[in-house]
Amino acid sequence: MGTADDILRAEFPPAHYWRRWAADAPPPVAATDDDEAGRARAEIAAAASSRAPADDAAEPPFRVMIVEDDPSQALFAESILAGAGMQTQVVADPDLAMQTLEGFRPDLVLMDLHMPSLDGVELTMMIRRHGAFSQVPIVFLTGDPDPERQFEVLEIGADDFLSKPVRPRHLLAAVDNRIRRARAAHRQAPAPAAAAPAAGLLAREPMLLRLAETVSARRPGALFLLEIEGVVALRDRIGYAGLDVLLRAASRRVAELCGARACARLNDITFLVLAQEAPADPLDDARALRDGLARDPVQAGNETLRVRARVGALPLPGAFDDAGSALAAAERALRDARLDPLGIAVYTPPPAADAADAGLADLVARAVAEDRLELAYQPIVAVSGGQDAQFQTLLRLRDDQGQLLPAGEVLPVAEDAGLLHEIDRRVLDLALDMLDRQRRLGRRVRLFVSQSPRSLGRDGHAARLLDGLGAYGLDGADLVVDVRQDDALVHAVSLQEFGAAVQPAGVQLCLSGYRTNGEADSLLAQLPLSYVRLAAYYSAGVAEQAVRDEMREAIDRAHRQGLLVIGQQVENPQAAATLWMSGIDFIQGNLVHQAGSGLEFDFQNAVL
Repeated sequence: MGTADDILRAEFPPAHYWRRWAADAPPPVAATDDDEAGRARAEIAAAASSRAPADDAAEPPFRVMIVEDDPSQALFAESILAGAGMQTQVVADPDLAMQTLEGFRPDLVLMDLHMPSLDGVELTMMIRRHGAFSQVPIVFLTGDPDPERQFEVLEIGADDFLSKPVRPRHLLAAVDNRIRRARAAHRQAPAPAAAAPAAGLLAREPMLLRLAETVSARRPGALFLLEIEGVVALRDRIGYAGLDVLLRAASRRVAELCGARACARLNDITFLVLAQEAPADPLDDARALRDGLARDPVQAGNETLRVRARVGALPLPGAFDDAGSALAAAERALRDARLDPLGIAVYTPPPAADAADAGLADLVARAVAEDRLELAYQPIVAVSGGQDAQFQTLLRLRDDQGQLLPAGEVLPVAEDAGLLHEIDRRVLDLALDMLDRQRRLGRRVRLFVSQSPRSLGRDGHAARLLDGLGAYGLDGADLVVDVRQDDALVHAVSLQEFGAAVQPAGVQLCLSGYRTNGEADSLLAQLPLSYVRLAAYYSAGVAEQAVRDEMREAIDRAHRQGLLVIGQQVENPQAAATLWMSGIDFIQGNLVHQAGSGLEFDFQNAVL
């Protein structure tokens, strides 16, 4: 039997090992029973030679992107796959994976589970959120023997995992089979609704342009948001394949119901319908959409089901500045429909402000005009330690007497007065200016900046943010946009649009005030998030067992989605200790450091 070094060399071949598959290579040496390394070499050659030819001789070679920071592991996989005729691209730095993905456009991603800076779970979530690559097969190489970790890998969107050290024929078989099945499914799949005129559905971009034209011209009409009900329960009942059949049937049925009206599928379960004529009663039209969708049963696998939906209606023109604000109002109507027993609702404008609020609204307007908005900063500290400097920005408004008013007093009145967008724009300007000043001092800082989804959904808001990053020469990864859970539940569609626009620049999203429940948990999968900040309810109630149990469930659920979790408003050691034992990633609160006007905090020597 060969030595341990022989076996190691068989698993991690030298740079020119691929020559063994070349036409002029010498014949393989037969392995003997006592030659472990020889058996490994013979197995590699047999695995490559046994690969079945492509179904179509003209089919392009399989393309595999290998994300692996260990050079020997990367070389091993590259040698096996290249020797079998596949095109490979090795990415040693996982931070460059998304850029390489878009340029190389692989048939399959093979990646390590544990990597520095960006692990396999995080990268999988990023790939699954990228529309063009949401279905690309992902296979993990992992030395982690924990079956729970392997289950987590599959749960967050991976297709398979192989345990290290992997045998060559196992690696080749897994990659080959996954790519063949993916290509076959792609050939058999019908064209997406956005690209198939026969389906009657527009792509999202043309639909939003049409909405923008209608709103800017102040034409009469109505906007409807239709959302399929009970998707999670349906998936558990009929499986992913059955659910896909059901949603495709729902798309066709919505297109039929719309007739000449413009309609588009915004995401898996949400449709946007634009009526460019004023309906006699928007509630009747919403009811017709709901009932029409449920009228004809759908066969999904062995189940015959009727599709149920909720509908929010928005009469137009209304007092809306652009398509984003109109869409935000329609989302509010849809949120009301979720709470209505009949599942339909019409948008109701907020009530007019009273005299006291009107006075505060005037103060806010003058403060914005006179540049009297300020930011305070509170550190967000990793419980495992580290040198990364990151702060939560907190809005403050200076009144006529020079006193600072907190965001909780200002923002509700500003929203009712239509000033929220101006405040959000100014807050972003202040944050970018601070990042630039820190960069000039040679200091890398990450800022979490609160924004209203109503602002994020407005036309031009994402473009303005990207322009600001470019003008300062800043890295988008230094900015995390923070949105409250209650707002995100209303404006999920707008947040998806915003995330798709800013993610290529590295800007990340954080869901703040997260408390686990059915509706909120669905946001973790729907939105392109990187962080969640727990509701203060958890840190305030750690003395109660029920609260602790719910908190652990919330943290675990977020981690299974590949998200980092922040515990906020931590005011005492008991809360900090309980959060730490529950698996929290970061802590924020007065126990760590009070909010202040500067960014003075020693992250390197912070002790929790």
